[in-house]
Amino acid sequence: MRPAKVSAASPLAHGRTPLPLRVYRSVRVTVHMMTGLATTAFVFPWVAPPRRHAIIRGWCTRLLHILRVEARIHGLPDDGLPGNLLIVANHISWLDIFVLSSVQPSRFIAKAEVRRWPLIGRLASGAGTLFIDRERRHDTHKIAQHAAAALSRGEVVAVFPEGTTSDGTTLLKFHGSLLQPIVDTEGHVQPVAIRYRKVTGEHSTAPSYAGDTTFMESFWRVTGERRLVVELHLAPTLPARARHRRELVKAAETAIRTALALPESGPAPETPGGPRA
Repeated sequence: MRPAKVSAASPLAHGRTPLPLRVYRSVRVTVHMMTGLATTAFVFPWVAPPRRHAIIRGWCTRLLHILRVEARIHGLPDDGLPGNLLIVANHISWLDIFVLSSVQPSRFIAKAEVRRWPLIGRLASGAGTLFIDRERRHDTHKIAQHAAAALSRGEVVAVFPEGTTSDGTTLLKFHGSLLQPIVDTEGHVQPVAIRYRKVTGEHSTAPSYAGDTTFMESFWRVTGERRLVVELHLAPTLPARARHRRELVKAAETAIRTALALPESGPAPETPGGPRA
């Protein structure tokens, strides 16, 4: 029996997901999000941090599976990541938080506007995200104190030092203000390079949440991809003891730029549509 031919106009011919399947995925994601909200509200207050981290990791892994996003991790130590660690990553999409959390649940430092993202904002809040209003210096100082306290307890904190998102084809200027807590606690910085690809190996802009793109536009594009691959490249850790935060952020930026094979300079961080996280 011969296999059915796929029309050149068919979504399948272009690696796209048919509309009914996109809607089905969207419903599954919404249900999964609601389950996550219930977990943060009714389970997290009663479980210890190790159990909470295991739940977050499993939940995020399941979300990526629903969206058909395959994570490929390079450079992760066999025994996992240590505590008192600051993850520094480039920022492309709302998916970044869940991708990183599927590997290492962390206390993220995100812009205050993330709290207003549909469902995701409440999930991030319930998972312990620290929200910062960069327009207020006092707020930055307060969040830095909270981050330092978490690091001192042996937790892992994650930041996106670009301060906004790109489409993944460039790297914006890194800002070092949020690296001060890891300097104060004398821990380590873990540079992580994030890249999204199609299964054919080409760069994918589907998850991009930059410029004038809305959250729903980005989400709908992701549901329209039959499969996506996200690559995480973990560079060697950088000791923060006796180093200035500007030196550290430059070293982290260089490590990520090298992993992504990007040129040394990029456009200014003020992209249309404003900052994302």
